[in-house]
Amino acid sequence: MQKTDLLQLTDEELLAKKKKLKNDKIFYAAFIGFLIGVLLFGFGAWILSPEKRLGFLIPMLFPIWFISRLLKNNQTNKDLEAVLQERGLN
Repeated sequence: MQKTDLLQLTDEELLAKKKKLKNDKIFYAAFIGFLIGVLLFGFGAWILSPEKRLGFLIPMLFPIWFISRLLKNNQTNKDLEAVLQERGLN
């Protein structure tokens, strides 16, 4: 959602989005932690394996891609927090 779209919302709608934002932050933090755990386990298994095949590392690109997508979503959250700050709804 663009910042201009957020500016057109009412205070009640912004407060509802703020509540959803809090839940989303908790979910994203837990999911990113899980994906980092998957990466660490995968790299650890690869390091300890007797045969170091690079093909094993290809599936490790999926968690990295998901983490990058979740971090890009953070810009929308920053825009919402900025609009909340402007209106004094913190």
